[in-house]
Order: sequence, then structure tokens, then C-alpha cells
Amino acid sequence: MSINRVCVTGNLTRDPELRATQSGSQVLSFGIAVNDRRKNQQTGEWEDYPNFVDCTMFGTRAEAVSRFLAKGSKVAIEGKLRYSSWERDGERRSKLEVVVDEIEFMSRRDEQGGAVISTPTAAPVRPAAPRQAAPAAAAEVYDEDIPF
Repeated sequence: MSINRVCVTGNLTRDPELRATQSGSQVLSFGIAVNDRRKNQQTGEWEDYPNFVDCTMFGTRAEAVSRFLAKGSKVAIEGKLRYSSWERDGERRSKLEVVVDEIEFMSRRDEQGGAVISTPTAAPVRPAAPRQAAPAAAAEVYDEDIPF
């Protein structure tokens, strides 16, 4: 038995690209930057190292979701990994991408003149839950204090 599931939270690296296949099915492509936080062995400081993840979403949801996304939007996605390879100009190319099943918006787009996520839409996606203030004691916990 194998499990092909991935959950990623990050910011869009570019505006999403919506296109249609020859059969008329919608395809939404976008990229997400996910930071990997590591301690620099020479300076002792924590540094963020970006990882870039290509994402693809299919069907009628792709069109609905495209209206709410823009470069810099923070999202959480869940889906499965898919490996693709092809040949272009005599060169063999390949990529590993996430085929998105679920998406959750974690930032608003109203500053950019777009739709506000909290407004009712026909898009079958979940808006981010309202954030609650963390207890004061939790503010004193730092990454260095976590043992893993």
C-alpha cells in the first residue's frame, strides 16, 4: 500500500494561469513558495530557504478559484503528487507537481481590488477561519525552544 497525499501552505509566486483543454476542461496553474527554516551553522541565526512548488487544479472549481488568487496570496492546499515528463526541442524535461484537491484561502485580496473571500460565492472552497489572539504565554515560545 502507498499513500500519495501532500499538504502545503505558502504564498503564490505568480498570478495563476487559467486555460482550457481542447475538450473544454479548465486547468489552473500556479506556483507556491514554501520556506524551509534552518539554522545557519556558521552564524547560528535561523534562515528561511524557499522551496518552489508547481500546482495544478482541474475542472469548474479551477475557474472559480482563479478569481480569488493573485501573486502573493497565502493559501493552504491539499492534493497528490504527480510526475510528468515530456520532450521539447530534443531535450527531455520533467517536473513534480501537486494536483490540488482542496484549497483554503489564508489571505484576503480586497487590497488589490479583487473579491473579498468572506463574500458568498459559488466556489466550493473554504475561507480561512478567523484568527484568534494567542495566549500571552505562547508568545514566549521560539523556534529554538522546539526540540525538532
